[in-house]
Amino acid sequence: MIKINIAMTQNFPRESEYSGPPVVCSADYVRLRQYPLSDELAEELDRAIVVEREQVPMDVVTMHTRCTYIDQGIGTQREIELVFPDEADPAMGKISVLTPVGSALIGLRVGQEIAWEFPDGSMRRLKVASVTQSAG
Repeated sequence: MIKINIAMTQNFPRESEYSGPPVVCSADYVRLRQYPLSDELAEELDRAIVVEREQVPMDVVTMHTRCTYIDQGIGTQREIELVFPDEADPAMGKISVLTPVGSALIGLRVGQEIAWEFPDGSMRRLKVASVTQSAG
């Protein structure tokens, strides 16, 4: 974990490819660490930039944001809300952060993409197309 305190969120670099650490708010980071995590998600959180909620850029996928992502390999687009496991309801588009898709997307910015291994052994490349912050 990299914990920083920044005055201006625009200081985060905007990159078209996923090459930097994910950005995670400190409250979400603490709560996520209480769950049994996949090795991949634990590694992402280990290298995350952890900031206060108000310092997270508006185009970052965080808990309770709605985001649209593109599965580059099969060309599908899907809108989801990223939630904690006890709030998951796939029929309503509420996807747990502990699922492969949720783990892959947390902390990414619009335009960033990540290659992520799924339980069936397939490697998928997911790209964030849009993010909408929750009202609360």
